[in-house]
Amino acid sequence: MNDIMEKISAFVWGPVTLVLIVGTGLYLTFRLGFLQFRTLPYALRLAFSPKRQDKESKGDISHYEALTTAMAATIGTGNIVGVATAVVLGGPGAVFWMWISALFGMATKYSEAILAVKYRVVNSKGQMSGGPMYYLERGLKAKWLGVLFAIFGAIAAFGIGNMVQSNSVSDALERSFNVPTWVTGIILTVLTGLVILGGIKSIGRVTAFFVPIMALFYVIGGLIIMVMNIDQVPSVIGLIFNDAFTGSALGGGVLGTVIRYGVARGVFSNEAGLGSAPIAAAAAKTDYPGRQALVSMTQVLIDTIIVCSITGITIVMAGLAGSGLEGGDLTAASFSAFLGDTGGYIVTIGIVLFAFSTLVGWSYYGEKCFSYLFNDKAIPYYRVVFVLAVMYGAVEQLSVVWDIADIMNALMAFPNLIGLLGLSGVVVYETKKFLKVAKEEERERKRASRVS
Repeated sequence: MNDIMEKISAFVWGPVTLVLIVGTGLYLTFRLGFLQFRTLPYALRLAFSPKRQDKESKGDISHYEALTTAMAATIGTGNIVGVATAVVLGGPGAVFWMWISALFGMATKYSEAILAVKYRVVNSKGQMSGGPMYYLERGLKAKWLGVLFAIFGAIAAFGIGNMVQSNSVSDALERSFNVPTWVTGIILTVLTGLVILGGIKSIGRVTAFFVPIMALFYVIGGLIIMVMNIDQVPSVIGLIFNDAFTGSALGGGVLGTVIRYGVARGVFSNEAGLGSAPIAAAAAKTDYPGRQALVSMTQVLIDTIIVCSITGITIVMAGLAGSGLEGGDLTAASFSAFLGDTGGYIVTIGIVLFAFSTLVGWSYYGEKCFSYLFNDKAIPYYRVVFVLAVMYGAVEQLSVVWDIADIMNALMAFPNLIGLLGLSGVVVYETKKFLKVAKEEERERKRASRVS
């Protein structure tokens, strides 16, 4: 079974899928006139401005809470384990191709969010429901694709969003602190239940507080390493750029391998094109789809350009990629090479925090997919089963589950990308409409600042 699942996973995450994901990002980037670069300062101000809450707009949570809920799901073990795998198998240049996938992925993430908000609906409980299944049904008029996405998403939530995360936490705590897996399982199960049983508003409040703390904790650790070794940073970045176009991958030594692993791990980390994050974006209080879309776009920047870069540069700087270590062990050893035992603890705690945040974020994605397939009355039952699966994942070996989760994640992308390409005209129309409003708002803001 392991061999079969590994082969299927390698196929669905092969060149065709990666070209389709990156190609969609390129196409949307050109259609939107490189919007992710032109509007990034404004998008960041929207995302982190405490003044703008859109209290009068329809939705369940604020722009910022929608952003942190999506970040909670995407900033996970892939930022630590996935980046290490990319460097080992793809060489230092894989980090560069992660950056490229992220820059174009920002246009994809923007487009997903704008469609999610435009085609969202109010469910029987008066809450917002949206995401690829809704814009595939209501926008593209292809409900069967929406059903396929929801099936893949509901299954993936139990894998990559649940059991593999609790398993990563229990394994890390057992290796570093000798905490029995069953103890970790009980604690995680209780904490997850307390958060997700309250629904999206509870999840939004927790992630708004929790995500910045966990991200800063890990990023500051990496920045300390860079400051301590500032003389090495330029040469490391130069090596990353040089290797990106020459290739020195341990897994093959060819340029194709470098690009493949860099792009694959970049996509796996930020999830641009997979269709998961727009489910959270649809719950945001916003007056225009474009406003929330710009906020959602910043998630890719934070996840890949900042957090993944910290991991990648530290690993390349430590020079341990050929030591035989892999995944989280390689990242921990690289941090420890500069900070001693403290470095290893930073990575272990990072894995714990990142994995728990992914549990919380993906629980919402899964329940929305599940309610689309059945109805809103089924959500409480889904939450109970999801919480129980956390315990199972913490104490069992899950090699097959990892592969199934990888497969489901890739399969989510296909219907979602069809929707993005088919509805790209709607994305462009909504973008132009909002940017006119945004320009007028900017003029008013400048007038007000001059008067004051």
